[in-house]
Amino acid sequence: MKRIRWALLAGFVLTLSLPVRAADAVDELLARYQAEGAQSIDAARGERLWMQQHGDRSCTSCHGKDLTKPGKHQRTGKTIEPMAPSVNPERLTDVRKIEKWFLRNCKWTLGRECSAQEKADILAWLRTL
Repeated sequence: MKRIRWALLAGFVLTLSLPVRAADAVDELLARYQAEGAQSIDAARGERLWMQQHGDRSCTSCHGKDLTKPGKHQRTGKTIEPMAPSVNPERLTDVRKIEKWFLRNCKWTLGRECSAQEKADILAWLRTL
């Protein structure tokens, strides 16, 4: 009986260490952004924001227009893995990483933090890829 309990406990601990599915992390963030004021989340609006030029930058400056392919950081030249969860299952699975990169990339691209609405729209679009 003790062995069964230990086996169940070990299985539970292993389950906790598995990466979160992208849908779970995105759903959690979309709910958070709605609580912060995002309304009528729109994937098409997210795509437009992603493609839009902001001075000499856009999200496509580093990530490219085809998010199923790797991008390249405009300043450092570092390769950026594809954003599309369909080809990169690691994308959009970690809430803290998503928030970290929104903060850095919005400031770098837009010169400010993204609003809850903007983040919700972009995530809604990215999850369709």
